[in-house]
Amino acid sequence: MNEIKKHTNHKVLIVDDEPDILKPLKEFLYLSDYHVVTALNAKEAIERLKEQNVSVVITDILMPGMDGLELTDLIRKDFKARVIVMTAYCEDYNYVDVISKGASDFIFKPIRFDELLLRLKRVLSEIQQDTTKQEMIKTLKKLAITDGLTGFYNSRHFYEQLKNEIHRTKRYKHALSLMLLDIDHFKNYNDSYGHLEGDQVLVSLCKIIKKCLRKMDTAYRYGGEEFTIILPETSRKEAVVVAERIMEKLNHSDFEPIPGVFCKITISIGITEYISEEEVTALVKRADEAMYRSKENGRNSISIL
Repeated sequence: MNEIKKHTNHKVLIVDDEPDILKPLKEFLYLSDYHVVTALNAKEAIERLKEQNVSVVITDILMPGMDGLELTDLIRKDFKARVIVMTAYCEDYNYVDVISKGASDFIFKPIRFDELLLRLKRVLSEIQQDTTKQEMIKTLKKLAITDGLTGFYNSRHFYEQLKNEIHRTKRYKHALSLMLLDIDHFKNYNDSYGHLEGDQVLVSLCKIIKKCLRKMDTAYRYGGEEFTIILPETSRKEAVVVAERIMEKLNHSDFEPIPGVFCKITISIGITEYISEEEVTALVKRADEAMYRSKENGRNSISIL
């Protein structure tokens, strides 16, 4: 493989069957601080693309075997690289034809190096803008389904995920349990010590919950001081073990809202197991009823329904 390495992050693949064109282009881009990879035809180009993380492909149109426009179409479908197409036959090809194949730009031979560099920088700028946009969209999507205080997913995402898990349960015929837990006397704690101290209790409880779950389990802030936990491939009895583990760790935790004042926090937990063909709302309602049964039984307890 013919490659020149530079310290820049961007890698450019030049595809041309004429060595007299390939060599000066390679040297120019090398001096312009790009990683440079070369290929004499489309077949070689595809191998380079499979092997390496190429940002931009600069390809001639007329080549033996697959031509540059066919290569461009394939790259658009199978790879993330952008394409700049070049040709010496300006009468036979136009900008619209080339762009419709998926190219980002089109340049005529003989190549003016300064023009090529400007076009390459523009394409790389588009890549950066798209990357930034996708990262922003990803961040916004995460924020939309995440509770800002605890980092747990919120109730909106809970219902979506529960539907997905029920679908998997139906398909693979395995158990699915749902846990709903609520902090006992949390309003009194907030009223006595303030919401900032109450927030610390919520954050600490979430850390305990995370430590007690498997990778396949997911926890959600259902609202206020209520949390739900989806336990795939888990029976009610197995879910009770998880609940007991959470309660045990919480019981060994002391909270100090005021210097020298230590408090114990307890939770009431309701557990239920999915029943065949049961609606999502019915499953959640049973978990909620089980949790309130724990409240009625004196709190700091686990109920199954």
